[in-house]
Amino acid sequence: MYRCYWLLVLIMMGSLLPGNGVAQTFSAAFKPFAGTPRNYVCMRTMDSIRIDGHLDEDSWKAAAWSADFTDIEGSRMPAPNYRTRIKLLWDEKYLYIAAWLQEPHVWGTLKDHDAIIFHDNDFEVFIDPDGDTHQYFELEINALNTVMDLFMNKPYRNGGQAMLNWDTKGLLTAVSVNGTLNNPNDIDSSWTVEMAIPFSALRFFGDKDHPTDGNTWRINFSRVEWDTDIRDGKYVKRGNPEHNWVWSAQDIINMHAPERWGYLQFSDRKAHTNAPAFIMPAEEEVKQQLWLAYYAQQEYRAKNGRYATAASQLKLPAGKYPLQIEGISKQFTATIKVPSLQKSISINQEGKISSDKL
Repeated sequence: MYRCYWLLVLIMMGSLLPGNGVAQTFSAAFKPFAGTPRNYVCMRTMDSIRIDGHLDEDSWKAAAWSADFTDIEGSRMPAPNYRTRIKLLWDEKYLYIAAWLQEPHVWGTLKDHDAIIFHDNDFEVFIDPDGDTHQYFELEINALNTVMDLFMNKPYRNGGQAMLNWDTKGLLTAVSVNGTLNNPNDIDSSWTVEMAIPFSALRFFGDKDHPTDGNTWRINFSRVEWDTDIRDGKYVKRGNPEHNWVWSAQDIINMHAPERWGYLQFSDRKAHTNAPAFIMPAEEEVKQQLWLAYYAQQEYRAKNGRYATAASQLKLPAGKYPLQIEGISKQFTATIKVPSLQKSISINQEGKISSDKL
């Protein structure tokens, strides 16, 4: 559903029409986030991980499972019909991801790399290493171990385009099925996904080779599940939209709002030791205040045809930090200076977060 929804939104915004810039219409894309992102502390491996779909290494046995997935819109919607959980590990070369998906009928049809995998039931990963909501990555995989991966320069709501020709170089994946694949005549139990994503594939010029202790990324995971019937010995999708079950609820039917994703924090501790408590980065409180300004600016422009030029025009509740606004008809920058962090943190009309030293 969230893909069909976003095709409609993009057409309304004009960003699918030739010659149009980032024309934005106030919609659910710019609704303030009312949820609380989940977090996961990722521990170091303590042995070699073989990517075979079987989580039998000591590291995997020691790693903690996440909370169960929820509906993409959160707890106000019915709980998913089937359980989904993930666990993560890392070493100097890879981010390891394991997912367990309860499923009575495991099926898949797509076998070509970069096919539109969500047309099958699938498991999806979304990664924004620096948390600026731009230049992020998406990977999708089905029960046949077919992968689609892409790079987003920015979210669709801001005129972003999916670069489907981008590949996760060095990616290792495997799927195991607890049952029989594509056999409607029996009842299956689950399928398991195992991934090793090279940090080198997620790097840009000047980036570090791999995370360090305490580094925090934005990340989320989604499961697309289609309702099916069995006809003539085959699985046939019903006409209703797909279910979207996620690790950290988005509050809207759209995964491409990275500011709503969960937090992945890296720890140097080995998987067999007690995980440290998650520590929210200090700048996140600043970003939350900036996002309120972002949403308010979109609503202001929808009503007035231009962005506000002063914070007072947005009628925001008093925040912890003084907010500075610079705006013209089609652009704005909202900035907060935080002496305790020695940083100036900003957001612009495309939702891009940036920071500078004071």
